[in-house]
Amino acid sequence: MSLPLEAGERRFGIPQPRAFVKRSIDFGGAAILMVMLWWLIVLLALAARADTGNPGLFRQRRIGLYGRPFTLIKIRTMRPSVKITTHVTAAGDPRITRLGAFLRRTKLDELPQLLNVLRGDMSFVGPRPDVEEMYRDLPLEWRRILNVRPGVTGPGSLAFRNEEQILAGQDDPEAYNRDIIFPAKVRMTLDYIDNYRLATDFILMGRTLVDWKSGARL
Repeated sequence: MSLPLEAGERRFGIPQPRAFVKRSIDFGGAAILMVMLWWLIVLLALAARADTGNPGLFRQRRIGLYGRPFTLIKIRTMRPSVKITTHVTAAGDPRITRLGAFLRRTKLDELPQLLNVLRGDMSFVGPRPDVEEMYRDLPLEWRRILNVRPGVTGPGSLAFRNEEQILAGQDDPEAYNRDIIFPAKVRMTLDYIDNYRLATDFILMGRTLVDWKSGARL
């Protein structure tokens, strides 16, 4: 599969003017939240640095709109390991610190992605961005998921909200993610694109907020 997408493939995403409205809401919402939460992001990054001995912000190359790479930003939750090279993370992964486990459960590690939303790398709602390896040999029909900005949350993220626990129960978590979870998320994303309504974004964000509150109480 060649990346980024060819010009002729960039026509099956969310049509204008809905895409413009979606982007406007993303930018305005992310700007407001950054003003409110920048101090918390700084504190979490400092805590993660003290906890892991590494920079508090974790950066990784992911694939975004039209197959273009961008740098995803999160709060660091794991210690680096030369022995573990998998791109998937299961519950109980020895790299995850105690603080990191809390941040992942409450999704607070995702807060720096507000910067990604502000910059236009991501949307509040869309498919979760993955590493380039996951998009190799992607069937032509599935390539349409690259015609929308990846999201902080989305139908696939909500359906597999307990993904780390699911992967922990598999003999080969990486293969299970590649063969079962990733294709299921792609199908959900295609349905999201084909039946897009702005109201759907608000519903998905509301469900995400409910899930976040549930996780924070655990």
